[in-house]
Amino acid sequence: MGSKTTGGGKGGVRVIALPADFRLGSVADVKAALIEAFDAPGAQLDGAAVERVDTAALQLLVAFRREATARGQSPAWLGVSDVMREAAGVLGLAQVLELPAAMSA
Repeated sequence: MGSKTTGGGKGGVRVIALPADFRLGSVADVKAALIEAFDAPGAQLDGAAVERVDTAALQLLVAFRREATARGQSPAWLGVSDVMREAAGVLGLAQVLELPAAMSA
């Protein structure tokens, strides 16, 4: 999992790369990166590498999206893995998370 700022330091967009194993054990690290993203003018979430995900991880993203919206921010998705898309769909969270439509091959 990583976080980086693009677009010239403090004024740039924060990119949060979600880990391949995005489950309860990694939620604390991701939460810290998401909290830091509130200080940036924008945030982009990259879930393309996610291979395993659980309800706790998706709940964290729902909470982040709600707080970001309350702060007038609109985080964008850079990528979403099929695993993450399927888990969010099963839990009825795809719309709440504003996941982009799946790209057909």
